[in-house]
Amino acid sequence: MTRTQPASPEAPAVTAPMLKVSGLNFFYGESHILRNVDMTVPKGQMVCLIGRNGVGKTTLLNNVMGLLSPRTGDIYYEGQSVLKVSPDQRARRGIGYVPQGREIIPRLTVKENLIIGQEALGDRGQKSAGVPAEIFELFPVLETMLSRMGGDLSGGQQQQLAIARALMGRPKLLVLDEPTEGIQPSIILDIEAAVRRIIATTGISVLLVEQHLHFVRQADFYYAMQKGGIVASGPTAELSNAVIQEFLAV
Repeated sequence: MTRTQPASPEAPAVTAPMLKVSGLNFFYGESHILRNVDMTVPKGQMVCLIGRNGVGKTTLLNNVMGLLSPRTGDIYYEGQSVLKVSPDQRARRGIGYVPQGREIIPRLTVKENLIIGQEALGDRGQKSAGVPAEIFELFPVLETMLSRMGGDLSGGQQQQLAIARALMGRPKLLVLDEPTEGIQPSIILDIEAAVRRIIATTGISVLLVEQHLHFVRQADFYYAMQKGGIVASGPTAELSNAVIQEFLAV
C-alpha cells in the first residue's frame, strides 16, 4: 500500500521592504561622499538617519529621490530598482519628499501649495478640487490660513505646509530632511505627533533625517552616518548615550 506523504507547509511570503539602499557609492568629482551605504526602511515603520553636519545625509536622500545618481550600488523601492527612474516618476510611484528648507512656493496661497501636491498622485488616485479633511486633522492651523500666501507663514507653519503638501500625493514612503530645523519647540512636538499619527493611520513608511533627540526617539530604527558611511544602527529603544554624544551632540 502506498502511503501518501503529507504536504510540506508553504514557506511564508517574504515581503520586500519599502526602501532598500544597497552598496551605494556617490562621488562629487573625485571626492568620495557616500561609501558603501546599506540601509533598509521596512513598511509601516519610521527609520531615522543621524549624524553630524556634512557626513552625507542629505546627499543620501537626494540619491534616494533621484536628484543625484550613484556611481555604484542600487536603490530598491518596493522590491524594484529605481536607479533609472526619474525624480518625478519616483514621486508618482509614491515617494514623497520634504527637503531641508521646506521649499514651499511663497507666492502661492496655502491652498494652492497643497493642491499642487496632488501632481505626485499620477495614476494612483483621483485628484480633488479641495483639501481632504485628514490634512486639517493633522495640521489644524492650515485650515485657518488657506488664503494666505505661503511666504507669509512662520517657519513652523511652512514646515507643516510642506509635510501636508507631500501628503496630498498620498505617498507610500515619506522622506523628511531635518523637519525641525529652526522651529520653535512647541511646533516640533506638533510635527512629531503628526508624523507618528500618519504612520499609525495610513501605514506609510518614513525615512527621517533629524538632529532633535526627542524626535529621533520617535523612530523605530536608526542608522548613524560618519564620513559618508553607516557606522552604527539598531532599534532606537537601544540608542545609547555614547551614540547620542558621538552622532547628535553639537
